[in-house]
Amino acid sequence: MSSIFDDLKGEFSKTNNAVIKLILLNVIVFVAVILLYVIFTFGQLPHYYQWVIEQLRLPADFNAFVYKPWTLLTNFFVHQGPFHVFFNMLSLYWFGQVIEEYLGSRRLVALFVLGGLAGGVLFLTMYNLLPYFQGELANNSLIGASGAVFAVILGAATLLPDHTFFVFLIGPVRLKYIAALCIIISMAQLVGPNAGGNLAHLAGAMVGFGFIRALKNGNDWGKPIYAIGNFFQNIFKRKPDIQVPQRARATTASANRRFTQTTNNSAVVIPNQDEIDAILDKISKSGYESLTREEKQKLYKASQQ
Repeated sequence: MSSIFDDLKGEFSKTNNAVIKLILLNVIVFVAVILLYVIFTFGQLPHYYQWVIEQLRLPADFNAFVYKPWTLLTNFFVHQGPFHVFFNMLSLYWFGQVIEEYLGSRRLVALFVLGGLAGGVLFLTMYNLLPYFQGELANNSLIGASGAVFAVILGAATLLPDHTFFVFLIGPVRLKYIAALCIIISMAQLVGPNAGGNLAHLAGAMVGFGFIRALKNGNDWGKPIYAIGNFFQNIFKRKPDIQVPQRARATTASANRRFTQTTNNSAVVIPNQDEIDAILDKISKSGYESLTREEKQKLYKASQQ
């Protein structure tokens, strides 16, 4: 058991692996919810388990949401069914790797969170404004990461529409067709028992498309998420002050500036033609998968010029 905790600690201590961290976070919450269900069921206290779930899922009734605003965030980190969490995390793994390879971990996290928040906002808005849903307010709530995952799927399809995935029993399929099928299925199920979930899917899809389109135009929708992340990172990872000799300060400052410019995966320097040719030669010799993360980002950056 200790080795499992060591493995988890090791994954969370790594950088540039947001896909794995998001999956682990969702799985850990899922396991915790299952354990609570078993404990309270054996203890003949099912109402306590129900109370816990009510504090995590997003209620359809806006009047109830006012007293639990945190559920706008917590709802897309909670799953109650094994198949629900499995397919969501599998999709996040497949499509999240595309986003992370080209745009970095920070933007993947921002896209996931913004997609989940958008799903909750549209869910609340439609259920409280459309007469069709008025009779279902008291008995409906939103739970699961589907809206956030749809943002990642559409983000990947917008970023690389002709990139192919191998689908079991079908063969290679382009991302744009997978994304289109996901949208069509969700739209077809807007009238039915899971209408709220499909509303969240479509909201996440719109965020995924808009996020990448805005990024290509020089606008990064993820800046508020980065700022919040940096705030908490500064709180929990304060470093002790180091006294730097006066003679070394100028050299240290210039070195830090160079290091920041070359290692920040959210601001890759535009490669020159020699670098592009070298990357293309590497692809022709060893294939696309042989490229490093930085080389993939450079290739993408060059394609946008």
